[in-house]
Amino acid sequence: MTDFTERRVAMVDTQVRPSDVTKFPIIDAMLKISREQFLPNNLRSIAYIGDHIPLLKNRVLLDPRIFAKMLDALELKSSQLVLVIGSGSGYGVAVISQIVEAVVGLDEPDMSIDAENCLASQEIDNAFIVEGDLHKGNAKHGPYDSIFVEGAVEYIPDEIIQQLKDGGRIIAIFMDNAIGKVQLGIKTRGNVNWRFEFNAVAPILNGFNKEEEFYF
Repeated sequence: MTDFTERRVAMVDTQVRPSDVTKFPIIDAMLKISREQFLPNNLRSIAYIGDHIPLLKNRVLLDPRIFAKMLDALELKSSQLVLVIGSGSGYGVAVISQIVEAVVGLDEPDMSIDAENCLASQEIDNAFIVEGDLHKGNAKHGPYDSIFVEGAVEYIPDEIIQQLKDGGRIIAIFMDNAIGKVQLGIKTRGNVNWRFEFNAVAPILNGFNKEEEFYF
């Protein structure tokens, strides 16, 4: 039988900590949440590899190192409300739920059912999943202290920026052809100033291609 607990500890010790992610809330959350429970049975054996894991529809479970470094940059606080866009199987929502007060996960209808089941299996009661178009965000439950885009984009629609509180933070992987950069945005007086964090790549989420920005 596979010892997932040992693999989870090894993931944190050999992937996350060496990536200069040492904040206790992040380390503790990634040790608590069973990553394999957010994958189908045929993929559980690779739950703790240091790479993206393919899901449905050109979507991935983010590489643990990239995921942890993005969380680190957000500087999450225990009192915060967080929106996760492209929440997929719900793993990111589950981890973040251990750090903040409440989490809203947003995904398309055919991705959200499994996520709800996975969250329930971990007895997480401060997070839930809503269905909708990813590029529209979820204004109903906002505004948010932080927004985590769990995938890549070519741009961020203004509609999402409007759902971020002033002083809030948003993070995403911005793709420019084959080059990807994680950028952190901080909202000040209604405007977001972006800064480079580190290089990373991931598939672009539906609705976040530049050509779709001007589609009516």
